[in-house]
Amino acid sequence: MLVTKQAPDFTATAFYQGTYQKVKLSDYRGKWVVLCFYPGDFTFV
Repeated sequence: MLVTKQAPDFTATAFYQGTYQKVKLSDYRGKWVVLCFYPGDFTFV
């Protein structure tokens, strides 16, 4: 069951307060996090 499994750590670029910043999932350890993935526009998904 994936719901109880810990997500692997990863780094991503996020747009926050008008700038692009690198964020790591491990920076939020111990906090509630909601991950949302949006496929790029013009893809055949």
